[in-house]
Amino acid sequence: MSAPLPKTLVLIGAGKMGGAMLEGWLRIGLDPAGISLIDPNASDEMVALAAQKGMALNPAADAIAPAEVLVLATKPQMLDTAAPAVQAFIHPRTLLISVLAGKTLGDLAARLPNATAMVRAMPNLPASVQRGVTAAAPGPGVSAAQRAMTDALLGSVGKVEWLDDENLIDAVTAVSGSGPAYVFHLVEALAAAGAAAGLPADVAERLARATVEGAGEMLFQSPLSPATLRQNVTSPAGTTAAALEVLMAQDGLKPLMLRAVAAAKRRAGELSG
Repeated sequence: MSAPLPKTLVLIGAGKMGGAMLEGWLRIGLDPAGISLIDPNASDEMVALAAQKGMALNPAADAIAPAEVLVLATKPQMLDTAAPAVQAFIHPRTLLISVLAGKTLGDLAARLPNATAMVRAMPNLPASVQRGVTAAAPGPGVSAAQRAMTDALLGSVGKVEWLDDENLIDAVTAVSGSGPAYVFHLVEALAAAGAAAGLPADVAERLARATVEGAGEMLFQSPLSPATLRQNVTSPAGTTAAALEVLMAQDGLKPLMLRAVAAAKRRAGELSG
C-alpha cells in the first residue's frame, strides 16, 4: 500500500528544484487545494500554474491550515533572512524537509527552533525529468509515518536513498548531486575525441549524446550491474577492449574520478562548514 500523502503542504521556494518537485507531487495525486506556495519572485509560469490548479500563492501564515509538511527549497544563502518568516508556517506536528545544499540539520534547528521533525535531502538535476535520485537523512524526531510520507514525496521525481548518517551528505553531493555535470562533460569529451578522429563536429556530438542517452536507458532498464553491462559489450581483443585498456589503466578514468569526487566532497564540506 502506498504511503499517505499530506493533506496540507507548504513549499517555500518554487524555483527549478522546488518546481520540479511540485510537478512530481501533483503527478502522484497530491491535492493542489492543500498546497501553498511561498515565493516572492515566482515565475510567470508558476503564477499561472498556481491559478490553474487552485494553489495558494504567497498567503499569510495565519490564512492557511497548519502544514503537515513544509518543504524548504530556497537558495541556501537565504536561510538566515527567511528563517523568521518560515518559522510562522511551522507547527508542532509539521515535518520539515530541507533540500538546501550545505545546510545541516543543526543549522536548521538553530534557525528554525519550531521544527521538531526534520529531514535533510539532497536531490539532483534529473529530478526535473522525473529521473532524479535523492539521498535523505532523517533527524531524531521523524516518525515512521513521516519517513514514509517523505519517501513518497521525494520518490515522485526519481529514486530515494536513505542515509543513517547525515555526514554522508557531502559524499552524496560529490557523487549524485554534482554527478550530472560529470556525465555532460563525458559527452563533451567523447564528441571532441570523435572530431579528432575525423568526424564532423556536429555528427560527433550527436553520436556522443545519443550513445550516453542509450547507455543510461540500459542502466535504467537492466537489473545487471554496470560491470556486467560493460563486459557484455566488450569482445575479446576487439575495438571496445582496446579503448578500455586506456580507460581502465592505472592512470585512467577510475583514479581521475576518485580525485574529482574527493575534490567535490572537500568543497561540499567547506561550504557546509
